[in-house]
Amino acid sequence: MIRIIPKPTDTPEDNSTQMVLDALDTLNAQYELLHLNEINPFRVPCKGDLIWVCGIRQNGVEFEQIKALSLTNRLVNTPDAIATCASKVMTSALLCHHGVPTPETLFTASHEAVEEFLIKHGKAVYKPVYGFDGDGIFLFSDISDLAEPPYYIQEYVRNDRDFRVFVIGYNAVGAIYRQSPHLTHNIHKGGVGTPVEIDPAMREITEAAAKAVGIDYCGVDLLRTDDGYTVLEVNGTPNWHCMAAPIPRLMAEYLVREEESLKK
Repeated sequence: MIRIIPKPTDTPEDNSTQMVLDALDTLNAQYELLHLNEINPFRVPCKGDLIWVCGIRQNGVEFEQIKALSLTNRLVNTPDAIATCASKVMTSALLCHHGVPTPETLFTASHEAVEEFLIKHGKAVYKPVYGFDGDGIFLFSDISDLAEPPYYIQEYVRNDRDFRVFVIGYNAVGAIYRQSPHLTHNIHKGGVGTPVEIDPAMREITEAAAKAVGIDYCGVDLLRTDDGYTVLEVNGTPNWHCMAAPIPRLMAEYLVREEESLKK
């Protein structure tokens, strides 16, 4: 059985869960909705199922519930992958470990280390370790602009756009570039997305990033550099706004294939 955990932030105008449910209907796939507020982690109600986690609230409770579900079921994405993507530190560590290009990054509680980073780069980008939708990200050139540690900072890569590439089963399937007058080009911050073809370099780096994290599906955010592309982050519960590729259909097909593989 395919079970679906709906995205808690879905709205009637922007319902990611329903888009995939509609695609599952066209495939005549059997599925049921699974609501986390009804789950007792000490009495998991299902076993051997394929569970798609479209999204969860970042309140700690729902994460523990999906971890419990993963004891007896196959989750897409896995709790480990979702947790990794939620942490910019762990994502950066895995990208570096696997040799995936990413901006030079510093994670520290030391003012002196930040000052040395600024001497080298002139200015840098501060990001919350746990964050989403571009909240709390800013460019700075003086340590007095920062609050209390810890500090996760990256070199500033000058750009007028970024790229979001959707990857399913380690295959890049759709991409957009995003533009805005702000530092971050996130759609939720007023960025405008435009579909773009996936070029070979973009495909190589995004598929490598997904493999480094070990994630079923994700949105990989890139910046273009003189050497190709660099990975900013990997999103574990991504939106597919503005993409021309039929992401809901591709997601539904992937879920069906993964559910069928459980039966073998």
